[in-house]
Amino acid sequence: MTDRPAADGAAELRKQIARTRSQLGSTVEELAARTDLRGRAKARAADLKDRAGAMSVQLRSSAAQAGHTVQVKAKDAGHTVQEKAAHAGHTARAEGTVPAPLRAPVGYVRRHPRPVVIVAAAAALIVAAGAAFGRRRASRC
Repeated sequence: MTDRPAADGAAELRKQIARTRSQLGSTVEELAARTDLRGRAKARAADLKDRAGAMSVQLRSSAAQAGHTVQVKAKDAGHTVQEKAAHAGHTARAEGTVPAPLRAPVGYVRRHPRPVVIVAAAAALIVAAGAAFGRRRASRC
């Protein structure tokens, strides 16, 4: 009868030794992973590279969208300016009287409307771009 408890004690001791070895192996693997600086640095670099690539795609998309918006607004502003210039020209012709100091510039605009429209469209583009970037900057704050 004394052999039985000793046998149970030996079996239990073997189980404890096996558990301890398993735990020790896990601990050694964790410590090895912590000390593997090169592997950790490579993993971190790969993660950062992936994040930078995703951010690059997002920025390109945002820039393309902003460019399209500015282009549409500039086109609309150019049409508006052209319409107003044409209306002003018709109004000035209808009235027939242009003040003396403005006769030369008004005559030039009547003869050459294209440069005036281009300058007005460029000014509208600058205003639209400023508004778009102002909103983006304000939303970041």
